[in-house]
Amino acid sequence: MLPYPEIDPVLLDLGKVKIHWYGVMYLLAFSSAWWLGNKRADRQGSPVNREQVADLIFYGALGAVLGGRIGYILFYNFNEYLQNPLAIFAVWQGGMSFHGGMLGVFLAMWLYGRHQKLSFFTVTDFIAPLVPLGLGFGRLGNFINGELWGAPTQVPWAMVFPHVDKIPRHPSPLYELLLEGIVLFIILWWFSGKDRPIRAVSALFLIGYGSFRSFVEFFRLPDSHIGYLAFDWLTMGHLLSLPMVVIGIILLWLAYRR
Repeated sequence: MLPYPEIDPVLLDLGKVKIHWYGVMYLLAFSSAWWLGNKRADRQGSPVNREQVADLIFYGALGAVLGGRIGYILFYNFNEYLQNPLAIFAVWQGGMSFHGGMLGVFLAMWLYGRHQKLSFFTVTDFIAPLVPLGLGFGRLGNFINGELWGAPTQVPWAMVFPHVDKIPRHPSPLYELLLEGIVLFIILWWFSGKDRPIRAVSALFLIGYGSFRSFVEFFRLPDSHIGYLAFDWLTMGHLLSLPMVVIGIILLWLAYRR
């Protein structure tokens, strides 16, 4: 069993101003996307140049934060936020939905594409490889916050989350950091390194994330106020992720059919 490294979620306490690790992870996520975006913009035939990358990241960041927060409220905790609407703004406490953030980014990329006269999938194919490292930073923030702990287990790498109970559990945020962050980044960065049909990179992102997230859901406990939706294993994460795999497969078929 591995010890859980209890880290204060507040990185710096400056009195009235507190800098949280979770916020720092968002900063690292958007910074890594900007750096990788410039790398992709330098490639021959890139539809986006370096001057456009900063605007692209701004649109994406706005869509991710607003969509992620709204998605969490709608998908996971609607009743609680009805009782305390001001809690919507307490993003440093966690409570962000990837699927809501993804929909927010899709909307932002559509708006950006219209502004730049680029097709939707041209933009999403460009940004897809920029996303996984940011997701990894987000999961690291969840781990530091002590969120999204896993089911009880006796595997050698189990951890006791002391603020939860004394039971060894799967460190599921680290599973997501590895799969959705590092492994998915490697796959997409390699795949997008060569010319691919339009939609193909976006499709692979949907398939990869949906598959990895669905896999980790078997080791991660569902939100206590939601629980399992069916069969003692189907979670809200499954319900939102499995359609991504199906849509991704259809898009990949359409891409290579052409």
